[in-house]
Amino acid sequence: MQTLIDFVLHIDEHLVTIVNNFGNYSYLILFAIIFIETGAVILPFLPGDSLLFAATALSAKPEYGLNVWAFIILFSLAALLGDSLNFFLGKHVGMALRRHPFFGKFISDEKMDEAQHFFEKHGNISITLARFMPIIRTFAPFVAAGANMPYRSFIRYNIVGNFAWVAVCCGAGYFFGNIPFVKEHFSLVVIGIIVVSLIPAIISFIKSKSKKQVN
Repeated sequence: MQTLIDFVLHIDEHLVTIVNNFGNYSYLILFAIIFIETGAVILPFLPGDSLLFAATALSAKPEYGLNVWAFIILFSLAALLGDSLNFFLGKHVGMALRRHPFFGKFISDEKMDEAQHFFEKHGNISITLARFMPIIRTFAPFVAAGANMPYRSFIRYNIVGNFAWVAVCCGAGYFFGNIPFVKEHFSLVVIGIIVVSLIPAIISFIKSKSKKQVN
């Protein structure tokens, strides 16, 4: 866990290492991280927002030879394919995955219940909104499939959410990631991104607790 925290907080430095060591294969590595974060229900803690921000910040520097449009296309595709895989896991595996003796250890019932509550409260639009909420976005497609949401409806809301998420995170990284203050305090910026991303989930959690206490 300490290694993961270090990777997230210093993701800019680690990305430089990846790019220097793997060159154009870096695109494939980053694609895989985003795909796994969204597609593998058991790995909701991988960095998403901060990775997009850091990667496109690097692409704004000519010396790294990275193409921001390649990142935008690959991240959009990774999120779309990952969410689709997640949806089909929820559709065809469902509760069996949660009860599996190995995989079930990685799936938080509490987080899954939060995602289910979020979906029940907001309906189909929750698929779009959840894309901006770490952890919940990993469970949202799984929960939607379990609620018998048609894939045709799911993919429409998913496309809107994915493209909006990629545009916001990549745009912010490309245009603001190399500002001196941001570069000098990148770890704080990453923490800020995480906190802002979690605000909707925290508000939803507080409201849910308040309603239970009233009842």
